[in-house]
Amino acid sequence: MHKIEKNKLAKMIDHTNLRADAQMIDMERACQEAIENGFAAVCVNPSFVRLVADRLKNSQVKVCTVVGFPLGASDSRVKAFECERALEHGAQEIDMVINVGMLKDRRLDLVKKDIGLVVEASSSALVKVIIETCYLTDEEKLIACQLAKEAGADFVKSSTGLGPGGANVGDIALMSRAVGSFMGVKASGGIRSLKDALAMIEAGATRIGTSSGIKIIKELEG
Repeated sequence: MHKIEKNKLAKMIDHTNLRADAQMIDMERACQEAIENGFAAVCVNPSFVRLVADRLKNSQVKVCTVVGFPLGASDSRVKAFECERALEHGAQEIDMVINVGMLKDRRLDLVKKDIGLVVEASSSALVKVIIETCYLTDEEKLIACQLAKEAGADFVKSSTGLGPGGANVGDIALMSRAVGSFMGVKASGGIRSLKDALAMIEAGATRIGTSSGIKIIKELEG
């Protein structure tokens, strides 16, 4: 198994809780765990951004939220507004979902505009573009990555974790080749073990989105 230092791995993890039934106590716990382990970010639904930003304000952990989540089918202006409101509440990273149907219809200008409006609204915040690979052909995955790059996003991300499939090594390798060194690649969806995380990193992932960050770190510690 590929070796990696704990601190390096931790700084690649977005500690995630996007459950519909998540409560304030869960957010408090996630923030404390992220601070204690040195995770890259805590990723939560928009209604919790203000709380999480307050809890993380004296730490190095970033506040991440989602836009157009989980289907990506919101109006582009609504996505941009969601982004603006999230930033006002303290978000520092935005994970947005593309309009999958538009991509599959080859309405590529509209997909690029959709991403671009969020990038424009994001100011200095990182934008990660969720392409939801489980619905796409390999050709469509490549096109989605290219559109995200052209629109000025910072990352491409594999999955919401709520579709019929999550991250897999083949998709992460394809996405990594597509964006090269110009963008980050976030693997998300079904990553529940150290073995899973390391496989994604070897395939080219530079960030891991998971609700199993604590378990993964404990596995690394032995």
